[in-house]
Amino acid sequence: MHSLITLSDAVRQALENNHPVVALESTIITHGMPYPENLQTAQAVEATVHDTGAVPATIAVINGELKVGLSAAELDALAQSANASKLSRADLPYAMSQGLTGSTTVAATMIAASLASIAVFATGGIGGVHRGAESSFDVSADLQELATTSVTVVSAGAKAILDIPKTLEVLETLGVPVIAYGQSNFPAFWSSDSGLKAPLSVDNEQAIVQFMQTRKALGIKGGMLIGNPVAVADEINRDAMEAVIVQAINDAQRAGVTGKDVTPWLLGHIVKLTNGKSLTTNQALIRNNAALASRIAIALCKS
Repeated sequence: MHSLITLSDAVRQALENNHPVVALESTIITHGMPYPENLQTAQAVEATVHDTGAVPATIAVINGELKVGLSAAELDALAQSANASKLSRADLPYAMSQGLTGSTTVAATMIAASLASIAVFATGGIGGVHRGAESSFDVSADLQELATTSVTVVSAGAKAILDIPKTLEVLETLGVPVIAYGQSNFPAFWSSDSGLKAPLSVDNEQAIVQFMQTRKALGIKGGMLIGNPVAVADEINRDAMEAVIVQAINDAQRAGVTGKDVTPWLLGHIVKLTNGKSLTTNQALIRNNAALASRIAIALCKS
């Protein structure tokens, strides 16, 4: 175990005894939802992992300490933090070296999970190629991390505020397996179907485990991206959502929002534009992803 990681007792015991563990990111807590919905969602996601039969390992940097598994008090404090940094590959070591507190993005969570020997990670949606990237060159570090760090990421696809076709193209170029779960098309975060066919598809978690093990046996490094569609009962119609996203992006441009602030600003603004429906869907899809990730982790431990 890496010396710079602090494991909770529950996570440590699970790893030592080959019990299933699921990594969970913390950006959704600090930059994805308002308080107290962020705390309630984080607690519900951890409960979903636990109830499915695995151990949740929410990851964050607390006063410079990279923690894999947070206590109830740490989770509550992080949810109420007004100045937590949003940490990706570039600034994770900086926050640790300077004693800062911050939440981990998909990329940073993958790094920590890999160092802790946790093979499965549940998130809401990954970052990717932003709309207008041909001018802004705004591409999330999540994509490169998926190409280099051997953690399987269960998501509801890429966040729909992004350019999903370009995101899929970059993932293909980087050699990242993109797998739709239970359907042939890639999901679109708030909507179950992006209208784009996924490169690969599977119907059960055992097939995912076999895929993971075959890649490992071949010496192929890097992660896998599972696109797990939100339940139809919880989704927002793709066409209706697209109109909201376009309005939100235009509003962000008028407000001068740039860089790392774009995604959290858009997510918060979209909650307002949908009268809270996007938040409800976001909460449903992350719980759905946590349940699937837990089943994969369980199957992996049994294999």
